Amino acid sequence: MADVQTRKVNTRPKTKRFHWSGALITGTVIMAGLIVLAIIAPPLLTEQAETLTGNVRATPSAEHWLGTDDFGRDILARSLVATRLTLIMATAATVISVVIGVILGSAVWLAPRRIREAALRIIEAAVAYPSLIFALIIAAILGPGATNAVIAIGLAGVPAFTRLTSNMAASISHREYVTSAKLLGVPLPKIISRHLLPNMAEPLLVVATSNFALALLELSSLSFVGLGVQSPEYDYGRLLNEGLVAIYSQPLQVVGPSIMLILAGVGAMLLGDGLAANFDPRGAHRRFLRKKVAKSAQIPAQPAHGLLTVEDLTVRAPNGKVLVEDVSFTIEPGQILGVVGESGSGKSTTAMAVAGLLPDELHYEATTLALDDMDLLAEQKPADLARNIGLVYQDPGTTFNPALKMGKQLTELSVEHQRVSHSEANRAMMDALADIRITRPEVRMKQYPHELSGGMLQRAMIASSTNMQPKLLIADEPTTALDVTVQMEVLQGLNEINRTQGTAMLFISHDIGVVQELCDQVLVMQNGRILEQVSGAQLKSGDVQHPYTKMLLSASPSIEEKKDRLIVDRSDLSVDV
Repeated sequence: MADVQTRKVNTRPKTKRFHWSGALITGTVIMAGLIVLAIIAPPLLTEQAETLTGNVRATPSAEHWLGTDDFGRDILARSLVATRLTLIMATAATVISVVIGVILGSAVWLAPRRIREAALRIIEAAVAYPSLIFALIIAAILGPGATNAVIAIGLAGVPAFTRLTSNMAASISHREYVTSAKLLGVPLPKIISRHLLPNMAEPLLVVATSNFALALLELSSLSFVGLGVQSPEYDYGRLLNEGLVAIYSQPLQVVGPSIMLILAGVGAMLLGDGLAANFDPRGAHRRFLRKKVAKSAQIPAQPAHGLLTVEDLTVRAPNGKVLVEDVSFTIEPGQILGVVGESGSGKSTTAMAVAGLLPDELHYEATTLALDDMDLLAEQKPADLARNIGLVYQDPGTTFNPALKMGKQLTELSVEHQRVSHSEANRAMMDALADIRITRPEVRMKQYPHELSGGMLQRAMIASSTNMQPKLLIADEPTTALDVTVQMEVLQGLNEINRTQGTAMLFISHDIGVVQELCDQVLVMQNGRILEQVSGAQLKSGDVQHPYTKMLLSASPSIEEKKDRLIVDRSDLSVDV
């Protein structure tokens, strides 16, 4: 048997350096200066800012750089002292908008379909009106005052954040790692905090800083019209209100708070832009391990009754279109059943119906849909489904949450459903990764998904899916998104799991050559129906009846024509050179 050759690559994890851009430096300096000013200005300058003197409407001088107001108070000192209250109010209003908006926007796409549709319509109606209009209405109802102004601005900003969050959550909530978390029964707050928020942090941070600048302006606007801060307190807006009456005789009275307001807004925007560019952990290039493997087929007889029994499965779209029609098959323990067919033939829809992961808008029915003693047509506990059905998705790049390290994601099944400690789950997963030929598993557990090659990610998903020894493993086109040579690694891992653990598999693929070598039985599908069921040996020898199956075979190069073709051996692996 020829040795399996592996190309060595540098697998040392790279640490992404924090990049100090010009915008980030400028924004940090401005905001740090304002924060320091907000801390030190009140105790040092309050006397000058609030003490009434006879030196009214003084012109700029060494003692009063911007002059004095109608009561002899130093204009510059009042502008600097007002920084503390202004920043505190703007921060509080932004926090209210962000927290409530993010929670509502995330929950919308995790809620049942009817609730989601109603909530989206309400959000669309709410964002049709300017936030300042809402703020004025709320402030008028609550009455003048700093606290009421913060509540008004915070609540007025909620619709915009809710819409932004719901738009981003719309795509993330349908990705495999979120779907898996739902299947595991992970609570809604954990799904939001662990899976949605990390992947929305960058745009949310940018918008949050923009909202901070907008909150500064709107709070100042409320104070300017008399609905915000009331005397004797003062923020930038209150100072502008006081300076309006004397704008012609003492124009510098509005210059001070105006400059401070602009500085705070620009500093927040620059700081947010700079931080957002550094908070994305996906900047490194992917590296791929490439390996050639080979297998040869060993086909057992097809039994009459199976571990998985599917009878008359039909799946319909909301418009009534039939996506899968009267599909029936069985899978025995330890058996690999392949499903082949062109795109849109119903392969993945059938698999997701078995796993209970069809989209909400699809409706399905069946005479029988059972896994061992589990009736899959009845309501099942997520923990039971997670323990009995393992899933390997098509694209390893979208299966894992890019904002979380691999260890946390790979051990989630064990921690949630086996109630083991994190340390015990980590040890078990490292053993599973080593068994499936992933080098340095202790390092891989501490890396982000982008730091692993495509083959490593797919094998890691196989290890995670089979670590709890499920009765059935569904592999939905697990090699389609991979390079041909990387496919060999993944197929090698699947074959070894099947041989050593006796795990039954539903293997979906476009590659009829791989299917005929790997699978015991093969279903040929087209337009949502099963056209023919043959053994892998029959498919390999061309002993098929349906014209569509013959067409698939004729379109697929034979093993003899492809010198590096995969050869499956159910007892061993070798390379056909």
